[in-house]
Amino acid sequence: MKTLIIAEKPSVGKEIARVLGATQKSKTHIEGNDVIVTWALGHLLGLKMPEDYKVEWATWDLNVLPLIPEKMTTKPLTNTRGQLKAIKQLANRKDIGSAVIATDAGREGELVARWILEYVHFNKPVKRLWISSQTDKAIKDGFNQLQPSKKYDTLYDSAVARSEADWLIGLNVTRALTVKYQDNLSAGRVQTPTLAMVHKQEAKIQSFVPETFYTVQLTIDGKKAVLQEGAPRKFNDREKAEKLVLSLKDKPITVVDIKEKQAVQQAPMPYDLTELQREANQRYQFSAKKTLSLMQTLYERHKVLSYPRTDSNYLTQDMVGTMKERVMAIQGFAPEKAKEILKRGAQVTQKGVFNTAKVTDHHGIIPTEEHPRPEKMEADELKIYRMVVERFIGLFLPAYKVTKTTVVFSVADILFSLQQEIVLEKGWKKDVPKQSENVYKLNEQLMRTAYTIQKQLTEAPARLSEGALLQNMEKNSLGTPATRAEIIEKLISSELMERNQNKLSTTPKGQQLLTLVNPALVTPELTSKWEKSLEEISNGSLKKEDFLKKIKQETARLVTEIKTSTQTYKDHALTNKICPDCGELLKERSGRDGKLLICSSSTCSYKRRKDPKVSNHRCAQCHRKMEIHEGKNGNYFKCKYCNVTEKLEGKNSKKPSKHETKKLMQKINNQQEEVESPLALAMKAAMAKKDN
Repeated sequence: MKTLIIAEKPSVGKEIARVLGATQKSKTHIEGNDVIVTWALGHLLGLKMPEDYKVEWATWDLNVLPLIPEKMTTKPLTNTRGQLKAIKQLANRKDIGSAVIATDAGREGELVARWILEYVHFNKPVKRLWISSQTDKAIKDGFNQLQPSKKYDTLYDSAVARSEADWLIGLNVTRALTVKYQDNLSAGRVQTPTLAMVHKQEAKIQSFVPETFYTVQLTIDGKKAVLQEGAPRKFNDREKAEKLVLSLKDKPITVVDIKEKQAVQQAPMPYDLTELQREANQRYQFSAKKTLSLMQTLYERHKVLSYPRTDSNYLTQDMVGTMKERVMAIQGFAPEKAKEILKRGAQVTQKGVFNTAKVTDHHGIIPTEEHPRPEKMEADELKIYRMVVERFIGLFLPAYKVTKTTVVFSVADILFSLQQEIVLEKGWKKDVPKQSENVYKLNEQLMRTAYTIQKQLTEAPARLSEGALLQNMEKNSLGTPATRAEIIEKLISSELMERNQNKLSTTPKGQQLLTLVNPALVTPELTSKWEKSLEEISNGSLKKEDFLKKIKQETARLVTEIKTSTQTYKDHALTNKICPDCGELLKERSGRDGKLLICSSSTCSYKRRKDPKVSNHRCAQCHRKMEIHEGKNGNYFKCKYCNVTEKLEGKNSKKPSKHETKKLMQKINNQQEEVESPLALAMKAAMAKKDN
């Protein structure tokens, strides 16, 4: 009998098949002597939509809300029906005796596979593959340690509970808001408080009033000492600061206290996903989505990174023995450091990193035992991999040690303090600036001094970067490491939030949504309670049914709140332009390649581009890209800089269409068949003479 193995993606399925020796390839699976490896394409099934339960639920009507099915079920997703059908045929084969779930080792991966197995009514033994990297060794070891799928039943229950709860709350609240205020208003228990965080920061910026203040500093041997706590460190006007300086001038300066202490700083722990996304955003302005995508490629295709969707930065105790092999793998990437570490026996100095009890589904992100091939990686992939390698190398290096000295000076009973640092051992830190320390003695009196008054202005809070928002989301348990990037992108695509030069802001539509939506959905408390409950379901201390019963009650309450609300809504997307078809106002919407103007009437389908499309065709006069305009006689090129116009041949550009190219090629081929070349005619004539 053969085992049916279900991976989450084709790329992973193909790697598993290769490692297990399966070689008979087809479009939907790869077969071997003992195994058949197939794959999902992400989710192949989703929860049914309202109209699948009741015909009357197909209509967006406030009166039929809330929509609460008695039992929620799944249905195939339209675009991937073919693959689902193929898996069903494989599962029903008489030579299949068992199955292995080899989807991503986490809550959503469990849901992907379990829904498939339920849909195809698979009733044979099922086991679970649980691995944290895609190397050959990890896959082989994983298949030697398969676990019964029953061990993960509660994880599956938590995944179903999360999915159904999001459907109930998100779908009902979104429909209620959209129908009541006649605009597409998307809301949910995670995305709405995330949006509120961005708006809260904007409110701080708007209410900020800059203030001018003055500080007094004592300059000693080129270094600046500041007023100690207890003395006025900020002055509202310069006159008061000058008065203090005048009172201190020519007064003796005495060293009254010297405190010295050593500080030891261990290397940072391995990255979890959110921390890596935050730092990549700060260093390279990568969006959270882009960072996750790069990490998935490093994990799946290059196999040089451990599983990226983790919220842990610890390693398990049994990984101690793998560390030397991982260092050997990165030798070509960081030769000097790796050689130095291997010479010392590849001993981890950051011993606290090994803590099995603090590892959740997956350990922290570290390099695998696979040797990297930088020439096969893209520049951005190399940036992310280098970040992980640098953090990993730090685990083997000594701690950063520094001596911190605080010197206190007294001038007419006013105290100034000077902080000095001397690095004893730079350890894991790469770039440590050289610092010189001035030596002072207790009760020493100083002469070479000066006072300076600095004018400063309080700074307004900055808009949230994506990294800062990720940190806030993590702090408030909004989403999971795997879903936070997706939530941010959804808020932007829903036109509730905007990204501008790595900074985030709410749109007028987003700001209004926060006033219209239920107060319970604006704060992160609801989600925090959810995540706690989902964790309890996962560890078996809470029943899925009890959690969903409360969610249904909450859904009904939230819908009632919206129905009875007296709030009003203004659509900021409405323009003053009139629809030529029905006379209603046009709305501005974002499209894939620019802004669109669409009719605000739900019964009218009119739409057009707001601005002319910019082509790749260059102006003959200024050589800049020309716009495509619509005229009475069809489309034409126009340069907005010098008003030069050119005829646009073909349908949309000067380049002929595929149909026109095909016709032209046929015509040329026909001409070549009918008209022989002069060389061919000459050869024919020569052959004829020879025959005669």
